[in-house]
Amino acid sequence: MTTKSTARIAWGRRAMTAAAAVTVLAVSACGPGGQSSGTATGGGAPASGNVKIFVIGGKSDDPFWSKVKRGVDDAGKVVSAQGGSVTFLGPQNYDNLGPDAAKLIDSTLSQGATAVVAPDWVPDAQDAALKRVVDKKVPLFIYNAGGLEAADKAGAVNFIGTAEHNAGLAGGTYLGKKGLKNVLCVNTLPGATNTEDRCSGLADGIKANGGSAKQLPLPSSQFGNKTAVAQAIKAAVLNDKTIDGVVTIGTVDSDSAVSAIQQAGSKIKLATFDTDDIALKRVKDGTLLFAIDQQPYMQGYLAVSMANAYVRYGLELPQRPLLTGPALVDSSNVDQALTGAASGVR
Repeated sequence: MTTKSTARIAWGRRAMTAAAAVTVLAVSACGPGGQSSGTATGGGAPASGNVKIFVIGGKSDDPFWSKVKRGVDDAGKVVSAQGGSVTFLGPQNYDNLGPDAAKLIDSTLSQGATAVVAPDWVPDAQDAALKRVVDKKVPLFIYNAGGLEAADKAGAVNFIGTAEHNAGLAGGTYLGKKGLKNVLCVNTLPGATNTEDRCSGLADGIKANGGSAKQLPLPSSQFGNKTAVAQAIKAAVLNDKTIDGVVTIGTVDSDSAVSAIQQAGSKIKLATFDTDDIALKRVKDGTLLFAIDQQPYMQGYLAVSMANAYVRYGLELPQRPLLTGPALVDSSNVDQALTGAASGVR
């Protein structure tokens, strides 16, 4: 693993501790769309009246997004105690992710939002809606997907989340160092910026270490369909005997990958992005090489905390973007991660 990749991973492992310091928010010189100078000079204007923060997220039954919402809810307790409110909105499914997210973003304005927190999953479908938020002088925070580039393009105050390409790069480097040569990145949300960045980063990381990776894009309608995803992975590995590794974009798909490899009677190495208690237990027993954690609880918690502080007090952080990962969890640090999973936040 390169020095830069090692540094990124080491930083990610410390992200939970460092990010918790947001409970005392610093004031920065950056405004919407600007670059931080690292000094404290002032943020937005305090809101008059009631603070109403709207958060766009994933499906209610998506295990990843349940952790994000846990962070949103915990930060929302402070907002509520101050007389404000936090509302979480998500799509019914991921079949039409970008347009559905755009509709949810627009709906926040009709409901009187004083701040909006949203991923930029599909820029072509969402950017116009994000721009409408900013045009209405409503502070916008991009989180989870899109990165600082998306935040700057939309005129958002900040980006809170992980650098997805770097996360993939760390995973690909890890696999390359382990001697893997031909890895499959299973993407059940093709076209989404975060999943595409994960797979491209994976390919870049392993390529720099003597291997290669290709993407297996599956219809987003199959997201969460364990049988369909397992059959697709099984067919892919049976058709290409040179595949020696499979990486999934999320833990739901990692369940499918485990089933597929067992059905195929293969000894292919497995890994996944994101974490849950099952994936971490598989890291512990050696079924998965690693899980790359973007710490979703912190994304929800920090995004709401920052939005509330900005709208209510005009406070900002000098860190831009505010990164919550990547944190690569393998056999060397899985026990600590399991402790977080037992609490429902990893």
